Amino acid sequence: MDNRSEVREFLTSRRSKITPQQAGLPATGTRRVKGLRREEVATLAGVSAEYYARLERGNLSGVSEAVLDSLARALQLDESERAHLLDLARTASTTRRPARRRTAQPIRPALQQLLDAMTEVPAFIRNGRLDILAANRLGKALYWPVFQDPARPVNLARFQFLNPGAAQYMTELDYQRAASAALLRTEAGQDPYNRELSDLIGELSTRSEDFRTLWAAHDVRLHRTGLKRFHHPAVGDLTLAFEGLPIPNDPGLTLTAMSAEPGTASHDGLRLLASWAATLDHSEQPNTELTSGRPSTHQT
Repeated sequence: MDNRSEVREFLTSRRSKITPQQAGLPATGTRRVKGLRREEVATLAGVSAEYYARLERGNLSGVSEAVLDSLARALQLDESERAHLLDLARTASTTRRPARRRTAQPIRPALQQLLDAMTEVPAFIRNGRLDILAANRLGKALYWPVFQDPARPVNLARFQFLNPGAAQYMTELDYQRAASAALLRTEAGQDPYNRELSDLIGELSTRSEDFRTLWAAHDVRLHRTGLKRFHHPAVGDLTLAFEGLPIPNDPGLTLTAMSAEPGTASHDGLRLLASWAATLDHSEQPNTELTSGRPSTHQT
């Protein structure tokens, strides 16, 4: 990806999101631009208008962290946006390297053992490209529709944007798509020379108008905790709280685990999912008779 254009479009998009009132500035006269003017951002950041114009043209090479901090405050960047700005500045200040393909690294046995020991919650390990690299039994059962995609590795973004069944399975698909696009944008800032990541972004941009629109927004995100909602083909509606935990000894990998509040229909649904998951050892088709709450005595 071209660093200068990434910087230019990111700063422009953040500037357009802030009104003078939000920035504590008087809104005087007719404004021809959405959000703040360049001169206003420069004033808020404590730099000259000429210097800020240089930054917004995409030149972050050699910019000090103090200036970046001032710029982040002026643009009211959140934690993920500030980190993205620092990633873009780091890339601008390093020698450009050719895009490279990464050799796939297997998940360490200890991590798979950890996943398998989590018998009462769905859990999986993903990378920054949103490939699911490993999962426990409940995780595979929960994401059964995603795992039916023959492409490997299983990829959450590809399923959300390209699979016609995604809307029925993910009941908040628009939100999930926006989150995935923002996570991929975040990863692209951290690892701009990852060829596999660039290939995925190119594929999604070519095949999905929704992805192109979200990608053009230049939103970034840290996806650490929240709720996920599903309509599972075997157990119906599930609302699950998730925690995304970075794995320190395996940079770039995240362990995601989900749970349901005790006493809720989703908690009962997870129990039913565990019963259904056992059938996956013997059949690749969902046993939808389990939606009645009674495991079937035959396989499909």
